[in-house]
Amino acid sequence: MALIVQKFGGTSVGSVERIQAVARRVKREIDAGHQVAVVVSAMAGTTNDLVAKCQALSPLHDAREYDVVVAAGEQISSGLVAIALQTAGVNARSWQGWQIPVSTDDVHAKARIAAIATDEIKRRMAEGQVPVVSGFQGIASDGRVTTLGRGGSDTSAVALAAALGADRCDIFTDVDGVYTCDPRIVAKARKLDKITHEEMLEMASLGAKVLQTRSVELAMSQGVRVQVLSSFVDSPGTLVVGEDEVVEQEVVSGIAYSRDEAKVTLIGVQDRPGVAAAIFGPLSEASINVDMIVQNVSEDGKTTGLTFTVGRADLDRTVQLLSQRQKDLGYVRLVPDANVVKVSVIGVGMRSHVGVAQLMFQTLASKGINIQVISTSEIKISVLIAEEYTELALRALHTAYGLDRD
Repeated sequence: MALIVQKFGGTSVGSVERIQAVARRVKREIDAGHQVAVVVSAMAGTTNDLVAKCQALSPLHDAREYDVVVAAGEQISSGLVAIALQTAGVNARSWQGWQIPVSTDDVHAKARIAAIATDEIKRRMAEGQVPVVSGFQGIASDGRVTTLGRGGSDTSAVALAAALGADRCDIFTDVDGVYTCDPRIVAKARKLDKITHEEMLEMASLGAKVLQTRSVELAMSQGVRVQVLSSFVDSPGTLVVGEDEVVEQEVVSGIAYSRDEAKVTLIGVQDRPGVAAAIFGPLSEASINVDMIVQNVSEDGKTTGLTFTVGRADLDRTVQLLSQRQKDLGYVRLVPDANVVKVSVIGVGMRSHVGVAQLMFQTLASKGINIQVISTSEIKISVLIAEEYTELALRALHTAYGLDRD
């Protein structure tokens, strides 16, 4: 008998018929002799609707009241799924974050989980009851409801799996697994049977939308085996596991991309100690995340060119902040560019293979694609290119690394 946490996303519980399908899936595991805990998101569209209502009433709304409002979506889902399970003959009971409790810090709208009390849930499960837990929500030390931020139900599920010592955490979504690349762009992309936590974390942070980044971080740190699979088709998904479970490691496991990028170039920056801190300090204070950074020193050694990337939504604020400080920073010209995309190749096999970067650069060059910025880590190489070459680059790299489906 296994202990499994099953998490169902918003599309999976988006209608009465889909909730009934969820109940059938859960019952199937119960009938097979497994213990199951369920975590649910709000019904598709509900959270967006609640957020819009908060913003319509006050663009600068109280974050504590915002959490009260948006947490209601998961409460509705958990009750409906519990009713569906009871109707199907399964002993089930809904649980809200404050009832368990899921203890968090007090950073409303993006709280982090501190602890989950599982004694009562374990006792109920031992008696044959299925807990249906509202994801995305918890409770702060002052007794106020908190939420974990967008995609937080994935984090709730992984955290619950870790707290329960579950054998596996199944994430049911509208895709049937993790692919070597976006199958909407690369027709020959193939579904992976297994991928390491580390690779999945890189893919999630670099643009793949299958799992929320924080949930993968938590799964990796807690050693939780995660399976990504579809609510709508009965087929095996992709297991996200520790590196020791992957016997043969591919050099490159997948290719990710992110259109949420903008490039900023400062020309003629004075080459002196402290200038980088003077540039990036105000951006950090404004909560603007800087990603890729390249610096070039001119021949005279007095000035430098500095290029970096920020999220596309932060480009206007970045330009405004730096323009206001042009005199203090001493740069000659600022050139913003939102017409860029970041493309990354990812694989734990890079640690033991050479020539991965060279193949990437050669492949892009053969297609006439200019690389603007490069950044690397132990298991990934990312490049910034013009956005209009996105599809061409992804397909060419997918073929070059031997990832095409046979």
